[in-house]
Amino acid sequence: MKKSVFTLMFFQVSLMLLQNASIKGQNTYEFLRLDYSPRAAALAGSFVAANDDPNTILYNPAGVNFLKGSPISFSFLKYLMDINSASLIYSKEFEGIGRFAAAIQYINYGNFTEATYDGVKTGEFSANDIAFTIGYGNELGENFYYGINAKFIYSSIAKQYSSAYAFDLGLHYSIPQSNWNIGFAILNLGSQITPYFNTKEELPLDIRLGFTKQLEKLPFKFYWSFNRLNEKQNEFFDRFQNITIGGEFIFKSGFNLRFGYDNQKRKDFKIGTTAGLAGFNLGFGFLVSNYKIDYAFSSLGSAGSLHRIGISTEL
Repeated sequence: MKKSVFTLMFFQVSLMLLQNASIKGQNTYEFLRLDYSPRAAALAGSFVAANDDPNTILYNPAGVNFLKGSPISFSFLKYLMDINSASLIYSKEFEGIGRFAAAIQYINYGNFTEATYDGVKTGEFSANDIAFTIGYGNELGENFYYGINAKFIYSSIAKQYSSAYAFDLGLHYSIPQSNWNIGFAILNLGSQITPYFNTKEELPLDIRLGFTKQLEKLPFKFYWSFNRLNEKQNEFFDRFQNITIGGEFIFKSGFNLRFGYDNQKRKDFKIGTTAGLAGFNLGFGFLVSNYKIDYAFSSLGSAGSLHRIGISTEL
């Protein structure tokens, strides 16, 4: 589908707004904030203390220490308009060294009509963003783990491009006696290497703190996350207003039912006195042989909705 260059600008601004970025904080790399995993998205992205899914590398690299075997996960996100995105994640333990993980995040904005200021068509161009991540985790002490990611990020529009590097730092503390897990992460700590048109931009830095709790007498796990603790607020405790919560019913049959709520998205997508279902997420997962199939639905209120599907297994 051919679209004008103005449509591309609209797409990028929309993506920034959909990820709760303020106007003054717009930057090229907002796609790093996307929830690619359908499981994580169904839980509203409250995944900083998760430790049983390879996708945790995108939320807290310390969580990969709890993974077993060599899991691999693929996720696909059907975004608004013609925007499509996907991720691929793999993790492997090396005895005596520690656990490594790798991830690719990719988003494609489609093809666009290239034209002069006078409206004369001169061809077509495309726009893409991609991030490559290598992570490592190991034990810091009893039930206490650390992790670090190194990222290379590349963005291109037509013949122009921008690149950046970033690091993620994470800590994870487990209390197995009571089924509590606590996670802390600093995400996207880095800088641009090559900016667009000599315009220096910041990366979407995000400091998160959260926990999970597996109930003892019910097949239910609760998730909670404080997000963007680094963002400046008028009052100190206002930093803790960006909250996501989620819940997961885990049945012996291998079927999981999930839900999540993002209070910040609900505020952002409120129009007048109505927000519809903005901020609410639903999803499920089930086993087919040795494969786990996951799906998530995320409401953006009047702006529309997002659908994600994923598949994971162990190599």
